[in-house]
Amino acid sequence: MTVITETFDLNNGIKMPKVGFGTWQTRPGKETYDAVTNALKAGYRFLDTAKAYENEQSVGEALADFDIDRSEVFVQTKLPGETKTYEGTLRDFESSLKALNLDYVDSYIIHAPWPWNDMGSNHDDDNRNVWRAMQEIYASGRAKSIGVSNFNSHDLQNLLDWDGLTVTPAVDQIQYYVGHTQPTIVKTAEDHGIVVQAYSPLATGGLLNSAKLEQLAGHYNVTVSQLALRYVIQKGAVPLPKARAMAHVEANTKLDFVINNDDMKTLDGIQSNGGWHPVGD
Repeated sequence: MTVITETFDLNNGIKMPKVGFGTWQTRPGKETYDAVTNALKAGYRFLDTAKAYENEQSVGEALADFDIDRSEVFVQTKLPGETKTYEGTLRDFESSLKALNLDYVDSYIIHAPWPWNDMGSNHDDDNRNVWRAMQEIYASGRAKSIGVSNFNSHDLQNLLDWDGLTVTPAVDQIQYYVGHTQPTIVKTAEDHGIVVQAYSPLATGGLLNSAKLEQLAGHYNVTVSQLALRYVIQKGAVPLPKARAMAHVEANTKLDFVINNDDMKTLDGIQSNGGWHPVGD
């Protein structure tokens, strides 16, 4: 077993691989099909997609064509941030399951606490109605776990304090990388047994030209990407790297090394300057 197939236990007892394969900004059709196929060949057993990515069908086709038992792959998709009704949640879940051509998903999460064209707006009541539908989906067994994405501490607490809550979110997928670890959200999540998933764990490529990270990576004879992904794992979060070329897909699986405590502290001390590039280079 390698790091990418080791697992975290979610708060409902199911197991989720420590590294997922992301498909954001991967075009539907051949591009997604090939990327997912490469990921499965390289050993990934966690696939992350979303209705908003418009590539669920291609993810499902690649999974169906690959010679692997369905139970061995953790599949996660997302409810669009624009969907803020009980009925819409049920309808969109059905459409995602149909697009993926699956009987169930391992994780179904709310993509955002607000519509993407109105970021930061308050939808506390709407999110509780959505969560009521999410809990119903979970009870049906067609989503083995349910969670959220881009929820800050307020958004999480809105659900956690609700008297209609019967299922605590299992995960919160947030932007998380060296220099941008969102400690307030992470603490709220950890206090309630919610696992943090890290999207953009390489800061959408922004970390790759960091001289400081290059120097640290050299201590371990690894790439900056490998160092950054390993850092996320050692922080207790689940990185979701994405790649298309097989060489990059495979490189991102080679994470079986340990960053020592001093180097972890150095990485903890790096701060983003408000963009992708960490301060201090």
